[in-house]
Amino acid sequence: MKKIDNNIYEVDISDIRCLFPIRDIDCNKGDFGKAGIYGGSVEYSGALKLASLSLGALRSGTGISRIITSKDVLPLLGPNILEQTLVVLPDYEDSHFREKIYDSISDLDSLAFGMGLGNDSHLEEVLEFLIKNYTGNLIIDADGLNTLSRMKLEILKDKKCNIVLTPHVKEFSRLCFRDIEEIKRDSLQLVLEFAKKYQVIVLLKGHTTTISDGVDTYLVITGCPGMATAGSGDVLSGILAGMLAYHDFTMKTIAASVFLHGVAGFLAEEENTDISMVASDIISYIGKAIKVIRCDKSK
Repeated sequence: MKKIDNNIYEVDISDIRCLFPIRDIDCNKGDFGKAGIYGGSVEYSGALKLASLSLGALRSGTGISRIITSKDVLPLLGPNILEQTLVVLPDYEDSHFREKIYDSISDLDSLAFGMGLGNDSHLEEVLEFLIKNYTGNLIIDADGLNTLSRMKLEILKDKKCNIVLTPHVKEFSRLCFRDIEEIKRDSLQLVLEFAKKYQVIVLLKGHTTTISDGVDTYLVITGCPGMATAGSGDVLSGILAGMLAYHDFTMKTIAASVFLHGVAGFLAEEENTDISMVASDIISYIGKAIKVIRCDKSK
């Protein structure tokens, strides 16, 4: 790993290759963890998005992937469920709502929360419940981050789970109460300070993605212009859920997920051009990206 400055490192393909080994012939799906995807709303038609996210988790190596969503989304999502399992939550007002959530997450090794959820008034209570009760690896993205920005951030210190936040610069602006230009000027320091203060890992997305646990900072320089399209970040959350379901919650695992996402995006752009590629193309190239990571000895 190339040292850039004090506790700042640039991640290279050789640094994360060890997380993509050839699997034993006697392995089974139970060896590779369970990943959950909690998201979707009618307004942000979660059908293809959630299916893609869950497929992203499976493509990146988890053994079992579970979608958790509301019954309103079911008619949109149902026809797209193939390899995934599905939990349909009751209405929030139902006395068994929290019990159902707990039952659906208690056996999960990782859980990605927030993609396409919208701004339902109950989401703050749901996120607080997850932070205080879930014991696995929690990825908070998209509307999960927007929900968190309306809450007292000190709640992050009450967590039972490991947490990684995955904002783009605008979402991070809402979380840290700094303007976008200031973040762009001093992103390394601001990400480091936020991660240290709230005892989480922060993954600030961009062409150079910044990852910090409050002590060390990793830079992952991958991606391409074609990835600047709706849903690319959602696919990353799916990959993170997959990787964190069967690998340890470490900076290296998170960096490897970003690297895989970026290589798959680069391959998708080569095929589809920077103008025409869409986020689902990234998922199509996850397998080929793993081949590149495993076999490329030039870097």
